[in-house]
Amino acid sequence: MKKLDKIPTSKTQRAAKMLKVGTGVGANYVKYWGKKLVSNKDAAKEELDEANAAVIYDGLSEMKGSALKVAQMMSMDQSILPKAFVEKFSLAQFQVPPLSAPLARKVLTKELGKSPEEVYDSFDYDSRFAASIGQVHEAWKDGKKLAVKLQYPGVAKSISSDLQLVKPVAMRMFNLKNEDVAEYFEEVENKLKEETNYVLELQQLQEAIDSCSVIPNLTFPQPYESLSTETVLTMEWKEGKHLSEYDQLNPTQEQRNQIAQTLWDFYLYQIHELRKVHADPHPGNFMVNSDNELIALDFGCVKALPDDFYHSYFKLTHIENITNREVFMGILQELDVITENDSDCEKQLLADTFERLLTIVNKPFQSETFDFSSPEYFHELMLLGNELKDQKELRKLSGKRGSRHFLYVNRTLFGLLGLMNALNAGPVDVYHHEKYLTQPWSKEKKAS
Repeated sequence: MKKLDKIPTSKTQRAAKMLKVGTGVGANYVKYWGKKLVSNKDAAKEELDEANAAVIYDGLSEMKGSALKVAQMMSMDQSILPKAFVEKFSLAQFQVPPLSAPLARKVLTKELGKSPEEVYDSFDYDSRFAASIGQVHEAWKDGKKLAVKLQYPGVAKSISSDLQLVKPVAMRMFNLKNEDVAEYFEEVENKLKEETNYVLELQQLQEAIDSCSVIPNLTFPQPYESLSTETVLTMEWKEGKHLSEYDQLNPTQEQRNQIAQTLWDFYLYQIHELRKVHADPHPGNFMVNSDNELIALDFGCVKALPDDFYHSYFKLTHIENITNREVFMGILQELDVITENDSDCEKQLLADTFERLLTIVNKPFQSETFDFSSPEYFHELMLLGNELKDQKELRKLSGKRGSRHFLYVNRTLFGLLGLMNALNAGPVDVYHHEKYLTQPWSKEKKAS
């Protein structure tokens, strides 16, 4: 994998890089139109997707930062992007081209005020993992192996300008106007700014350690505050395999089920006890060690759930609230899915669509245990997602749909389902997390 000696940091440099990406995409379309005339249309489209995914990913991986992070976020939802884009963009989780050793040393020395050799007993300039916002190096100090996460230069300052570059693409993709997306982009911008603040991430990691210790089989890397800054985060090194590599450990079905139960408990406990949650659930942020313990990583993106949103959102996990149309419509209005400006036909369309969606999504919550190794559930989700993506009536609806909090909460829950599917987990005790709660949430599931 190539290493980068520089990163475009100014608004002009990054806009120029995006222009180059656009030019590459345009050239690919010219080739596609030619091939479509003389070859199989589907094969030509598949080649176009692969070529465009490569051009866009290569450009974004050189830019790093917000644009690449958004691509990574989109790769978690297979109903949004073609398969080629999902496969390529998912590399942004921990396999992007890293900074070269000279550039990494320069950035670290500037941030730490000393060279890494002066701060640590030893430091490996070849990064072990590289993602959208930073890369991880191995270091040693006082006989302890450490993970040093280094933020790419210029990432924090370029968030706003990067999102301005991405916004027109999102608006066209989802048929939205500027006033419709402003609130959502503000939410994304705020979260990205939080992710570039490693002091905040250290605090959030420590809070998770302190709060989630009640959950068995779950472990976290201990942070080192004295060796951390706003753009450098030093933690205990944890050995293990990322969830995407878990099969290399040849786990038994019992071990898979154990990891799945731990993962499920971790997320449901955070949501219902802490009212905040690790909101970046992709395979690169979790590892499994040789003792089959789940290691939770990267607490840069943590989403707090306001009480009013929390109560309305989780009323929808109770089937009685979905099948009672009057109650259901009221909840959708509370969550800003349906607005007073909608016509009766539009309200009916939205209610029917969400009833179908939630009836499938909520199946795990309708029984004490749920078998996530069953392909039927995820096949149903995929089919419905593809159907809704192509439904013209929904695409014609104007205005913003849903509370801004949907963005990261839905991303979290669907990301969790994706991880459970990837683990091929057998029966999971859906309400096992309740034994750790101080105030069981099931008492508040029904609409009041």
